[in-house]
Amino acid sequence: MVAKLKADSRERQEHVNKSLSVLNKAIDLDALRKKIATSKTTWLVANVVDGLNHHYLPPALPAGFTVMATDGSHIDVDRHRFARCYLLNIGEVVLRYGVSPSASLGSTPRLYSDDSDLIIPPPEGVVREQIIEGNLLGLKRSVEECRHLQGLLSGADAAIPALGLLDGTLILWGLEAYPDFVAEELLDKGLLSCLDEVRKLGKDRALAIASYISFPRSTDVVNITRLVLCPHDPTADCDRYCGRNKEKECDAVAGVRDRDLFTGVLGEGERSALFISPSRIQQRYGEHRIYFFYLRADEELARVEIPQWVAQDKGRLDLVHTLVLDQCQRGHGYPVVLSEAHEQAVVTGADRENFWQLVESSLVEEHMPTSTSAKSQSKKTRWV
Repeated sequence: MVAKLKADSRERQEHVNKSLSVLNKAIDLDALRKKIATSKTTWLVANVVDGLNHHYLPPALPAGFTVMATDGSHIDVDRHRFARCYLLNIGEVVLRYGVSPSASLGSTPRLYSDDSDLIIPPPEGVVREQIIEGNLLGLKRSVEECRHLQGLLSGADAAIPALGLLDGTLILWGLEAYPDFVAEELLDKGLLSCLDEVRKLGKDRALAIASYISFPRSTDVVNITRLVLCPHDPTADCDRYCGRNKEKECDAVAGVRDRDLFTGVLGEGERSALFISPSRIQQRYGEHRIYFFYLRADEELARVEIPQWVAQDKGRLDLVHTLVLDQCQRGHGYPVVLSEAHEQAVVTGADRENFWQLVESSLVEEHMPTSTSAKSQSKKTRWV
């Protein structure tokens, strides 16, 4: 594997250089936006906002400010156990800098076991309910992290700038696989409702919310360069013009990720131009539509996502840029507030065992059955 990676590295660098040369070309942005809007590609293409290769130096750091973050972990439903339940543990951190520095760290665990907690009920006329477990529980956790962050921001000192930071994406990509009533519950009534409250909080003060993605694997911006290379104007159509085994002009940038591209564009502390995520689920986001930029901090090339109302306000955008960079510099390349929130949230393997033992002992005290599946028992038995 290593030998193959080494052999492929030269070709990959050639692809990066080709993508960079396209990014640095003088391009008619209006024509490009039209091509992005009308093309039918087999890959996601970001929408352009203020250019392609623009890069911006970090603004001055405020004299005093507050940075807050939440992160979560969970114990999923175990179908092999008698009790159906799950647990969410949300870590929360508030760091205040300036004349009166302070720090507050903690976590809020919550057990969910009621029938209303375990399912998302369907609307009238739909038979099948959605059980909250696995991927759906992960989405619910993301919503709860945002809800906790909203609560922290509501208690922030209005006299100094404040930033709320989440780990990972603000786009609930996984909802595309579920029925519409699930998106209504978790997105419309959940995440977007929280973002709306944060927007109202920041109406007359310096306040913003963002999410941080370390070592991103996205190719949304690289795919813009693929579209520029496509000879079919004014509309690209992959299925119509390009067969599966046919050589294509856009193959010249194959395998390149956005982070590879912006490593050659951004200097230390700089952010990229703004882009808009092309996710289909964004059609529900409205004024909270997700924009993103790339940020270089030490050796890290991170993706930072922000709602539209933050992206379109220069003061808030600058606040996100400078405070996220400052957190990265304090945390040796990763935001210290997110690192601490993760430490507060983490649920260890020993914690999980203790949790299930507590559940079982509580059932025994009430003279209730504690049977588990034969498969679960088998895993606890050494046969050899």
